[in-house]
Amino acid sequence: MTIIQQTVYKPFHREMTTLAHVLGAISAILILAWVLHFHGRLWLHSDNPEHIFNVHPIVMYMGFIFVMGEGIMAYKLAPLLMRVRKMVHMMFNFVALCFGIFGVYAAFKYHKESTITDMYSLHSWLGMVTICLYGLQWVFGFLCFWLPMASRYMRDRMVPWHRSMGLFLFLMAVCTAETGLVEKAALSQLGPGVESCLMNFAGLAILLFGMAVAFSVILDI
Repeated sequence: MTIIQQTVYKPFHREMTTLAHVLGAISAILILAWVLHFHGRLWLHSDNPEHIFNVHPIVMYMGFIFVMGEGIMAYKLAPLLMRVRKMVHMMFNFVALCFGIFGVYAAFKYHKESTITDMYSLHSWLGMVTICLYGLQWVFGFLCFWLPMASRYMRDRMVPWHRSMGLFLFLMAVCTAETGLVEKAALSQLGPGVESCLMNFAGLAILLFGMAVAFSVILDI
């Protein structure tokens, strides 16, 4: 990259990353406001199935999507040594994976308590595919880039695939969240009102967060 290109793109890259952080925080606030204000508390062992359900959207966004997005950006942005950046990136994504698995468990538990069939919707299909592929992506990255069990030549060849697959899975997670909001609104038969408006804003903020993270990565390649 030439000096002129660096001058043009790098400041915009920093601004886009800052925007991603802000949009991520706004999304978290909107999701929390929607769940806590309209659906009560979060409790995995509650007798009320809705309290069990409440765990799912908060954990899946704040613990999975938001942490994954921050982990993606941390690899390029953290002013640390390469080995430390790798560790930060790996740990962010490991935490996201753990929260994602926990969020899936909360959804299955809610279905069981509510006598709802599992894996019947597009949202559930996308979610399961995303979490499974994400787990494989993390294991592959750990073995190939952290231990590493691949040669330097193979690691260099695999970096673009690993980066592209990570961004692809992040955007899949964003799409899954959008379908989840639509499904919840449809099942609740929401009409025009404060709750539906809040859910729409939350969905829009999550989408913009995903786009900002994607652009921050693309601009830094």
